[in-house]
Amino acid sequence: MCTAAAYTGKDHYFGRNLDLEFSYHETVTVTPRNKALTFRHCTPMPHHFALIGMAYVVGDYPLYYDAVNEKGLGMAGLNFPGNADYGKAAEGKDNITSFEFIPWILGQCESVQQARALLAKINLTDDAFAPQLPPSPLHWMIADQKEAVVFEQTAKGGVVYDNPVGVMTNNPTFDYQMTHLADYMNASAGLPQQKLIPGVTLDTYSRGMGGFGIPGDLSSASRFVKVAFTRMNSEKAETESASISQFFKILGSVEQQKGCCRLGTDADGRPVCEYTIYSSCCNLDRGIYYYTTYENSQIAAVDMHHTDLDAEQLTSFELVQGQQIRMQN
Repeated sequence: MCTAAAYTGKDHYFGRNLDLEFSYHETVTVTPRNKALTFRHCTPMPHHFALIGMAYVVGDYPLYYDAVNEKGLGMAGLNFPGNADYGKAAEGKDNITSFEFIPWILGQCESVQQARALLAKINLTDDAFAPQLPPSPLHWMIADQKEAVVFEQTAKGGVVYDNPVGVMTNNPTFDYQMTHLADYMNASAGLPQQKLIPGVTLDTYSRGMGGFGIPGDLSSASRFVKVAFTRMNSEKAETESASISQFFKILGSVEQQKGCCRLGTDADGRPVCEYTIYSSCCNLDRGIYYYTTYENSQIAAVDMHHTDLDAEQLTSFELVQGQQIRMQN
């Protein structure tokens, strides 16, 4: 499972946690403007906006998990099993596969408003990238400096939801997640007000009691509430360093540690666990992709503008793995 968020600090930021039980050897990958993008059912894009994001590159094709373009539009695909519904190509629609969706949107849209126009005509097809890589059941969060939306294609068709809380997790559908937030409308970052028994003095015996009831388990619905609460109450940072630190703290409120979400055992009887493989934070205004991995809590960064954005080939950066410890004596 996964979590995505948008945040405004010194600049505007967008990123996610990738929570899975295994890694595909993903890399931070820049797709420059002149790297031709091909699509199974639509016209190719020989020229487009440059992208940077986390991708599994197969046969020189970037299978993006999340990315932002040079105009400041970000997009992330999160697991949506049992709800995502892809079909066959349909006449009169823009037929796009799930693995093409991120580059197709980010390659040509400068804003959420422009993306909305394309989403109204899209039909996600069930094409597999390769026999060993079937389509992943996903839904997507799209954000710019002003707003965010969620796109889901279920058996009922494609739906675009406004996203006023600026976060997304996995199942159930986004409309349920927003309805579920109402269960916690009394939660607050401040001190609680005594309304239980009028006239009786009840003391707050601990700081933080205003958030009493906010869930802390790792289910998608609980993570949605927790990260929405954390994000909405996070202070606006005034520097780049403080902003990215705050963003990673927001994602850290719902990160998954190895051993806490067990999915079974492998062939040798060892537990198979879902965990936060990486967390990302991209500065939408400057095109800098920051990330941490499970093994490395030090923030690493790739600046798309330090690559040749007019090139014709991908540029990929291996993730920095292994804990980076700064010795002080």
